[in-house]
Amino acid sequence: MFTKLRPLVTQWTTVVPLLALLVLVLTWHRDLPGWVVGVVSCFLAGAVLAAVHHAEVVAHRVGEPFGSLVLAVAVTVIEVALIVTLMADGGDKSATLARDTVFAAVMITCNGIVGVSILAAAIKHRVAVFNAEGTGAALATIGTLATLSLVLPTFTTSSPGPQFNPTQLAFAAAASLVLYLLFVATLTFRHRDYFLPVTSDGKVLDEEDHADPPTKRAMVFSLVLLGVALISVVGLAKGVSPTIESAVESAGLPSSVVGVVIALLVLLPETIAALRAARRNRVQTSLNLALGSALASIGLTIPAVAIASHWLSGPLVLGLDPAHLVLLTLTLVVGTLTVIPRRATPLQGAVHLAILAAYVELAIVP
Repeated sequence: MFTKLRPLVTQWTTVVPLLALLVLVLTWHRDLPGWVVGVVSCFLAGAVLAAVHHAEVVAHRVGEPFGSLVLAVAVTVIEVALIVTLMADGGDKSATLARDTVFAAVMITCNGIVGVSILAAAIKHRVAVFNAEGTGAALATIGTLATLSLVLPTFTTSSPGPQFNPTQLAFAAAASLVLYLLFVATLTFRHRDYFLPVTSDGKVLDEEDHADPPTKRAMVFSLVLLGVALISVVGLAKGVSPTIESAVESAGLPSSVVGVVIALLVLLPETIAALRAARRNRVQTSLNLALGSALASIGLTIPAVAIASHWLSGPLVLGLDPAHLVLLTLTLVVGTLTVIPRRATPLQGAVHLAILAAYVELAIVP
């Protein structure tokens, strides 16, 4: 068995995640000097690239849209665990952590990953083509979950401030989890064909047209290393966050910038995977990654923090401020107009990226 796995064991995509995990163990909860932060950043970048490789191996074996789902859920589960851990340690100062992280994930995925994927595909292939049924269903679910979890708390009156009372929080958590599970069932079983890549004339591509799929053993090996790489990515991103916080504070920028930077680092594997799929004219795969990640972020984070709120001492602020409400509304409107025609030009990709740029700009200059 080892002889069969030897070619996999000796590859850099195997060695780098294991070394990154070792670096994470050695640096966890330690004050890091500048040169160590540089080394950690190199391993962080290597773990990101390795995660993309192993995600593509798994995706090639299980096919779409299962492959996109594996990467989206894996990243989100690790991210949720990190959020709950930070909230348990942070007290009152972490009251908005879940809201800021979820909203950052929604903006980065629905505008950043979607925008860069459409732009890359449309530049190379003139237009980006995708399946409107699946993409539209995902976008509608994102809009509903975001409204129930992040918009309503701003307008409820049972608790002071943009917060839910316990009953409202329980409803939002249950609705988020149920809708996410229904989306997964739709994605993987009942209407799987809605989430498969399509050709320019609308033909569904149910099979890849390149190399033979990897063996089951190789797929399991990559699945394990994908988990190791993602744990390393999230953990090392957390490790360099104090340096990022110090740099942000020295520059006189708001603390919310730190959340944006960390979210960008955590979502980097999905961004690279989506971009590579878009360049192969598999835009639907890119959209599955982007919108699936946004859905997983809301659908798993809100129930997790709702459960954790029973033993967390600080408040849980979920309601968005007015500027972010405007950006969320604009994202959903533009996303709908992008999806309806079933194809997009570089202009639509640039529009989504402009919305992301506005979000980042407002994070820097509120």
